[in-house]
Amino acid sequence: MHNPGSVTPERFPAQEYFADGAQFIAGRLTKGTSGWTHAVVDPATGEDVYTYELAGTDDVDAAVAAARAAFPGWSGATPGERSDALHRFAAVLAERADDFARAESLQCGKPLKLTREFDIPGTIDNTAFFAGAARHLQGQSAGEYSGDHTSYVRREPIGVVGSIAPWNYPLQMAAWKILPAIAAGNTIVLKPAELTPLTSLMFAQAATEAGIPDGVINIITGAGKVAGEHLVGHPDVAMTSFTGSTAVGKRVAEIATATVKRIHLELGGKAPFVVFDDADLEAAVNGAVAGSLINTGQDCTAATRAYVQRPLYEAFVEKTAALMESVRVGDPFAPGTDLGPLISHVQRDRVAGFVDRARGYARVVTGGEAPQGDLKNGAYYRPTLVADAAQDSEIVQSELFGPVLVVLPFDTDDEGIALANDTPYGLAASAWSRDVYRANRATREIKAGCVWINDHIPIISEMPHGGYKASGFGKDMSAYSFEEYTQIKHVMFDNTAVARKDWHRTIFGDR
Repeated sequence: MHNPGSVTPERFPAQEYFADGAQFIAGRLTKGTSGWTHAVVDPATGEDVYTYELAGTDDVDAAVAAARAAFPGWSGATPGERSDALHRFAAVLAERADDFARAESLQCGKPLKLTREFDIPGTIDNTAFFAGAARHLQGQSAGEYSGDHTSYVRREPIGVVGSIAPWNYPLQMAAWKILPAIAAGNTIVLKPAELTPLTSLMFAQAATEAGIPDGVINIITGAGKVAGEHLVGHPDVAMTSFTGSTAVGKRVAEIATATVKRIHLELGGKAPFVVFDDADLEAAVNGAVAGSLINTGQDCTAATRAYVQRPLYEAFVEKTAALMESVRVGDPFAPGTDLGPLISHVQRDRVAGFVDRARGYARVVTGGEAPQGDLKNGAYYRPTLVADAAQDSEIVQSELFGPVLVVLPFDTDDEGIALANDTPYGLAASAWSRDVYRANRATREIKAGCVWINDHIPIISEMPHGGYKASGFGKDMSAYSFEEYTQIKHVMFDNTAVARKDWHRTIFGDR
């Protein structure tokens, strides 16, 4: 069911990709069978742009069956064959880059410059990286570790992977789930968020066009309570990978452990941004505004808690507020837009609720409101800086997922690092200092899966992404991701050709 509303071909040039439904099973699009429909909404206007039939449990079963049927052939392909297919895949993505960028901006509200310069190039690079990594699934070198035997380690694919991706980076998160899984020889069923399925479906279609066999990549678009839980608990799914909130991650883990499957969880974050008193203040201010507002703050690694050593605190607050006020909020497709809407009015109102409650115990320095005028129908919220909140307050401890930065002062280095570690999360952090010893201490003592020094946000395909504590476990991207998507098998050969081994005497006979 296609309901384009008033969306123009310029904003949504890829409309024809979804005419046959929002489920991609065994190489073709089909309609969901749950009996329920869902609308993709342009958060910049509040208009429905694509209405589709949601997946039911039967659709999940069909997708898992397709993945299971494709597994022997794909896992039996040589690393070179899988690598060649992924290289072709990267080329198809590059050819369709602008269609992907516009579809991502439409469904998410991301400024077009963000999707064109970050989301889409990053996904193409990730695909090219895993095309190369597919040839390097290495184990420990063979050796005679017992003296009488030769041992070596095999890496083998796990089987069918059932993954769930979030709405904040739909294409990139789909790629982070799909690429390492299939590079290692697995097949996959991915459930994107119902709000943002478009680019995940385009991604799977591009893979088929590149020659990746039918059934290797399947997309199921359905409700989490129905399609998501059925996928995670499916007995033919050998592993589940989930990115999303910590609360939902706990539910995923509960369901997955019932069938003793492998689990990979990338969960919430509340990234600290620690500014020591010898930092380059201008660099820190620019980094704080960019790091807190990227993707309208809907990023689990976004800078959310700035801890600034007392000598720089007032100047940091003043300069950060001024720079935030210069950020241009507007239509994601307009050339001058810096910041688009949040994903939905529900999310906008959630963020606004945190800020409104904070007025009772902290100072809203700038922002803290939804713009009116031409933007009143969209899910917009102005860049917001909150100061002087207590460390144990809601706005410091909870993940907001919006364009809000909280600033707190600290006095000693010990205090700054302790405050940085004082939330349940540990996904990412940054420290700002010209002193290499101070910076090194921060990288050692801040408990997070990624610590940037004098920057905040950049990621690269070659390096792992994943967290500590309530931010989950396991790694996306990089060769480390193969630890998630492969089984390790020890193979041992006897070298003696002796029928009765010396160790047999522990069971029968004497030496």
